[in-house]
Amino acid sequence: MERNENSFKDTAKSVAAAFLGVQSEANRKRDFNKGKLSHFIIAGLIATTLFIGTLVLVVTLVMP
Repeated sequence: MERNENSFKDTAKSVAAAFLGVQSEANRKRDFNKGKLSHFIIAGLIATTLFIGTLVLVVTLVMP
């Protein structure tokens, strides 16, 4: 049985894969057909915040 929409967990996995540049064409098509825009916006904001936070943490640890 196939679902009509992706869950937020599926969306987070897709955003992570796309963020790293390894998203498959099949998953991209699935996301465009069944994904919810609000899930992608939220997951993208979370991923971006985590990325920037990680960069800030690394720089503060490396710099005296």
